Amino acid sequence: MQAEGAWTNNARCDYDISVTLPNHICQVTGRGVLGPAGHGWTSNGDPAAGQTLQSNKGSYVAGVFDVAHDNGLRTGLYTGKSKFALFDTSYNATHGEPDATGPDNGRDKIDEFVCEKSPKLVPALKAAMTGAAPFHYVLFHYAETDAAGHAFGWGSPAYNDAMKKMDAYLGQLFEMIAATPALKGKTAIILTADHGGAGRDHSDATKAIDYTIPFYVWGPGVQAGADLYALNPATLADPGTGRPDYQAAKQPVRNGDAANLALRLLGLGTVPGSTINGVRNVGAAAPATQPLPAAAALPPPRRRAA
Repeated sequence: MQAEGAWTNNARCDYDISVTLPNHICQVTGRGVLGPAGHGWTSNGDPAAGQTLQSNKGSYVAGVFDVAHDNGLRTGLYTGKSKFALFDTSYNATHGEPDATGPDNGRDKIDEFVCEKSPKLVPALKAAMTGAAPFHYVLFHYAETDAAGHAFGWGSPAYNDAMKKMDAYLGQLFEMIAATPALKGKTAIILTADHGGAGRDHSDATKAIDYTIPFYVWGPGVQAGADLYALNPATLADPGTGRPDYQAAKQPVRNGDAANLALRLLGLGTVPGSTINGVRNVGAAAPATQPLPAAAALPPPRRRAA
């Protein structure tokens, strides 16, 4: 991805919180965690039954799934952590916002939610992406490196082994894209992390080892070997070892940039209410995917957890 894509190893997670679920919500919503404009979710545990981003915030918290789905695109979420069920509940047919964009595609914004360990998760995604109705946007989450970090320590032999497995799983996705005519030359991958880590912890958002993360972009039209800060001088500034807050005139690349960047690659607008939108140029010359057929022709949403 470094050779063929635009990237930085000096991106940032949320300014205030460096734990998993709040940072993945940043990636979905394009918002920080705290403050009036933040998504407001601070817990890192499994949500209570029926709890949603909306019930926690007190108002609707739109995400990348809203924009993609409401524009007639097919969406998916594949994860190794049960806490990610928060997204499926928040954007289901009951709690998702009515579709006011073009034809009514319904309130259920996530067409398929799957929670499995990576040895099952990767084949499941491959089957979906090479089938009759591949996703136009999918959030795919690897959990094994985080589990190894907490159990054995970041940088430990067990953690490094988990990293090698994740690299192999990612390689399977690259191979799938290359071997599938419907995907080859039409698919982009955004790779980032929710946090760093040291020892067996990552909860101190003031420590560079916890807040420093990678952010890579690969796909058609993405400038090979480019530095994301050099591509976006008007909106981004390399923070060095610093920790700029959200008031800085030029922001670091943040994991929360993933939401609006993905939509930009799809040729769509930004997430309503989002505030993180610094990665505006990756050298992309065209949207990464093509529109789906009419929503009525799509299979119904599915959920699977194990």
